[in-house]
Amino acid sequence: MFDTVREDLRSTLDEIRAAGLHKPERVIGTPQNAAVAVTSGGAAGEVLNFCANNYLGLADHPEVVAAAKEALDRWGYGMASVRFICGTQEVHKELEARLSAFLGQEDTILYSSCFDANGGVFETLLGAEDAVISDALNHASIIDGIRLSKARRFRYANRDLAELEARLKEATEGGARRKLIVTDGVFSMDGYVAPLAEICDLADRYEAMVMVDDSHAVGFVGPGGRGTPELHGVMDRVDIITGTLGKALGGASGGYVAARAEIVELLRQRSRPYLFSNSLAPVIAAASLKVLDLLESAGDLREHLADNTALFRTKMTEAGFEVLPGDHAIAPVMIGDAAEAARMAELLLERGVYVIGFSYPVVPMGAARIRVQLSAAHSTADVERAVAAFIDARAALEASGV
Repeated sequence: MFDTVREDLRSTLDEIRAAGLHKPERVIGTPQNAAVAVTSGGAAGEVLNFCANNYLGLADHPEVVAAAKEALDRWGYGMASVRFICGTQEVHKELEARLSAFLGQEDTILYSSCFDANGGVFETLLGAEDAVISDALNHASIIDGIRLSKARRFRYANRDLAELEARLKEATEGGARRKLIVTDGVFSMDGYVAPLAEICDLADRYEAMVMVDDSHAVGFVGPGGRGTPELHGVMDRVDIITGTLGKALGGASGGYVAARAEIVELLRQRSRPYLFSNSLAPVIAAASLKVLDLLESAGDLREHLADNTALFRTKMTEAGFEVLPGDHAIAPVMIGDAAEAARMAELLLERGVYVIGFSYPVVPMGAARIRVQLSAAHSTADVERAVAAFIDARAALEASGV
């Protein structure tokens, strides 16, 4: 039977490659940092990494690594259990309490990933008599999580408050018992920030709850790094915050839901990804606690990241590149054609800059881009070298006629 399936799969893979949509994996032979060594999948040698979610440069911070080593000796490697059986250690509860305090929420529940966190919320909280109103550019994990719920689904155009209000009216007139507005805090492919103050105003008007996936903000957005709710002054008005430990908070893995106490308690009882997935590895929980310690004095890192971001965006715009507007560390350089974006990324790697071309289905067809991500680990010279590489790669691409 599989011989027939094999040919179908090979045909699909050939179509993906022919369309310039194939996504090869490059192999890195060093820890994550501003510079990494690529061992296969492109030009070998040390290159500057401008596509990591390592916003604060903490993925290989010596104090985080030391905390992880100490945690292995104290807590062991893994729990081999889910939380409600024998998978809850003191370190898990301590991290949940610390995240709750940091994010200004009543309680927090840990998941193995933010994908699982988003996958476990909607089915638990919403039934067929409820409504979820989702931004059109929300992360795939939100979309998949909503699909697991029987709630009535509404979608509004990205950050379009008028359309959001229209959907809220529709849900209200349809007799929805509960209404939940869900949005990314920062949209990962564009670097755009959700207008949370206005969203919360609409939520108050239509008696809706607000949920924010703040994966690309927590740690470095807002005066204290507490994310987009802090940035917009609505920390006490957001009901549910989901996020990851896999980006600015050390870059490992793991996710969480920080929310009202009753919401978290119900998730502990009913959320399937929580009930049926192993506990977060204790070494990650312990290292994440050290990251939260570091965040208390990370103002200089956040400032340096902001400086790097402004420098890159300004220099690239001056050089004639189309960079989507904003001031977030995600700086998408728009290319358009998928094959051209992939070739540009290859040329940049040859010039010592590691970036990735993003194309359909990750972004809309015809909107291929190179998503550059700045880090506090980058020096000013690193940023200037990246801009020079872009200029040189563009010239080479134009000369080749691709």
